[in-house]
Formats: sequence, structure tokens, C-alpha cells
Amino acid sequence: MSYPTRAARAVCLSFLALLCAAPAATAADEGWSVAPAGGGRPSFYAEGAPGTALRDTVSVTNRTSHPVDVRLSGTGVPVTFADAEIRVPARTRADIPFTVAVPERAAPGDRPGSIVVRDGDGRSESVPLLLRIGGPELSALTVEKVAVRGDRITYDLVNRGTTDLVPTLSVHVDGVFGTLLDRAPRTLEVELPPGRRLHLTEPWPDRPALDAVDVRLTVSATGGARDTARASARFVPWGGVAAGGALAVGTAALAVVRRRRRPRTPEPARESAREQAELTGAAT
Repeated sequence: MSYPTRAARAVCLSFLALLCAAPAATAADEGWSVAPAGGGRPSFYAEGAPGTALRDTVSVTNRTSHPVDVRLSGTGVPVTFADAEIRVPARTRADIPFTVAVPERAAPGDRPGSIVVRDGDGRSESVPLLLRIGGPELSALTVEKVAVRGDRITYDLVNRGTTDLVPTLSVHVDGVFGTLLDRAPRTLEVELPPGRRLHLTEPWPDRPALDAVDVRLTVSATGGARDTARASARFVPWGGVAAGGALAVGTAALAVVRRRRRPRTPEPARESAREQAELTGAAT
């Protein structure tokens, strides 16, 4: 075989070797990936009633030529993994089971979340997870701990149902001589999730200085939620009372001093009276 022929054959073999090696290099450069187990699913979907546990599996595929250590976590929904830290060998797929726990008092509806996988170099990938919570929708709330404190009315709102609430408040206050405050229902700028308690304040800058009042708060929300709570308060101008008391005490003290300074009228001597009696008897 001539030299040119040998050289041409060597170039061809080198070119074929490069062609054969190219896919392997490309696969090695792809690194690792994460997806729902079983294939064919772009994301996770779980559906259940409050208090149930839903199970699924996530796959981590390592296409590199070396092991990869990864950590798994969940966002948006409560997720527990069979093993949250694993080592995936080279050119291997690891399937990790996990459980989604639906909270006991969760409101019906959809909750978005994700499964997140992160390696030691800081690289991360995630897969969306949608949790659909079933069950009846219940709208209920209570008004608690109503009190008058200074120039404001304080109270607590508690969501006793299974749906988010945007409450509406009306305020009515009666005094000794009639109505002092009557505020029409208005929507509060708060959102009350299921099971949540909020401490709120209603301003009352022009409350009376002297009165006995009865306060009534009525709160309602969509879905038929409604509750009423009452409280009583007594307003006394203690500054004026203290000044009046001091004046009374001062007046009494002055009267005592004047009485002590008044001159006393001397009593007639007993001896003189006795002598007068004897003289009178002698004349008789």
C-alpha cells in the first residue's frame, strides 16, 4: 500500500472516530435532569381531601460520566421525600418517592407548588406540582374580644370555615340618651384565610367624656358568614372628679380651721353661783 493511500485511510478512520465520539460527548455535556417518573408527564398533579396523603415519584437522571449528589425539596405545598439527599451514579436514573400531605383544615381549591432538585454546584431544576384540594366550601366566622380602649374599639375576627373571607363591618353604639355612633356596613381591607385570627381596631375619636355605652359590631362575608358581638363601657372624666373631690376636701378643712380659731365664751364661775345661792337663802 502506498503512503498516500495509508494517509487517506488514517484520515478517514480519524473522522469516523470523531463521528462516533461526538454523541457520547454531547450526552456527557447534557448533565442531569429531573422529571416525573414514568415519562410522558410535564408536571405533577395531586388531588385529595383535607387530611389525606398523596404519593408520587420523581426521577433524577444523571447522563454524566461521574456521580452527582443532589438535594430534593418542595415549594408551595407540604412535601416529604423518601430520601431528600441522594447520590446518582454516572449514566443512571434514580426514582425517589414522595408524599404530599393535604392539611387538615385546608380550604378547597388549587395550590401551586414545585419539586426542586439542586446539586452541590448550585445548579437546580424544578418540576411544577399542582395540588387540588377537594371538600365542601363552608363560609363561617366569629367576632370575639370586643372592647373599648381609649378612642378606639378593638376586636378579633376568626375564620371558622374553609374558604377565604373578605369581611364587611358595621358599628352601632348606644348611650344613655340615645344613639352615639351608627356606621353603615363597609368592606374591610383585609383577607381572612381559613383558621386565621386577626386583631383589628376601629377608630372612635369623638367618644363621649361622660356616658355609659353599649357597643355592637356586626361582621358578614360572602357565602352567608355573619356574626355579632357586644361590649359595654363607662366613661367618667376622672380629672374633673378629682378636682371636685379636692375642692370638697379643701372646703371641709377650711371650716375646721375656722371653727378652731373662733373665741370661746367663758363660763360663769361655779363659786360665784354658789355664793349667790347662799345669799339668796339668807335673805329669805
